[in-house]
Amino acid sequence: MQNNFWQDISLSTGKENGKKIPFFSLAPMEAVTDVVFRHVVAKASRPDVFYTEFTNSSSFASPKGIHSTRGRLARTEDEEPIVAQIWGSKPEDIAYMSKHLPEIGYQAIDINMGCPDKAVIKSGGGSDLIRNPELALQIIDAAKESGLPISVKTRLGFSRVDEWKEWLTFLLKQNLAVLTIHLRTKKEMSKVPAHFEIIPEIIALRDEIAPNTLIQINGDIKNRAQGMNLWRQYNGIDGIMIGRGVFENPYCFEKNIEEHSTEEYIELLLLQLQLFEKYTKELGQRRFDPLKRFFKIYIRDFYGASELRAKLMETKNIDEVRQIIEDFKNA
Repeated sequence: MQNNFWQDISLSTGKENGKKIPFFSLAPMEAVTDVVFRHVVAKASRPDVFYTEFTNSSSFASPKGIHSTRGRLARTEDEEPIVAQIWGSKPEDIAYMSKHLPEIGYQAIDINMGCPDKAVIKSGGGSDLIRNPELALQIIDAAKESGLPISVKTRLGFSRVDEWKEWLTFLLKQNLAVLTIHLRTKKEMSKVPAHFEIIPEIIALRDEIAPNTLIQINGDIKNRAQGMNLWRQYNGIDGIMIGRGVFENPYCFEKNIEEHSTEEYIELLLLQLQLFEKYTKELGQRRFDPLKRFFKIYIRDFYGASELRAKLMETKNIDEVRQIIEDFKNA
């Protein structure tokens, strides 16, 4: 059965007081959750599920654009289970991409229907699909042509929170394997607290319409401990997705909260540099400057961190980064 991918994950997490423990996943984040950073997170504390960066189906379907998607869809055997997250507004391109993803080794597809980026919305993708359910249906049906389990990641609504019931009712009727809900609207972005209070109504709606669809919650969840508390508070949650929390703590998926030393954080940074070089050789040239956004993850909360981070931000290549870190360790 096509849902075995997700059912196997859901059944593998164990139980607490007779209830299935939720699975935890690393959210798909643009220019963040590539093959390099996913390996760093796995080294720190591995989630139950990985997602790729979200990948444009129209680029994949284009003879010219497909080269730009190569790095986004790069995956390795030790990252299983991993889900390909795709987006777009052309059902024919969604169908084309979805049919080819099994050839790359993917066993599940997630459709982004929640991205608030202006360019994505202007093209008719991401959260703009909340305003266009007819096109959303065509896209879901196109992805199903792959034969893989299809899931959707979305928001409560486009402009208003009270849009959630009509929109999620529509999605729950589409026989999805998983429905991931970022508990804010597109308009709210991340400027307000996530609407956890709506979870019981969402679970009740799922139980009524699509009891076999797994519900995954996203938004304002910083670590596994918080996610478990949320699961204990609201019955029926199947999965917890952590996004920005990994920037505050790359060890956020740990089952037991631990204190980690400055040396451990620096070792994670050095691992990221090593993997950056490895996948540059294997997959083609990667730009150095985007690496700098990760420095704040590892270089923080210790004496001299701000000065060290300032020096690292002035570097122009990996060798300079390594030298500055070596000087800091020997000081």
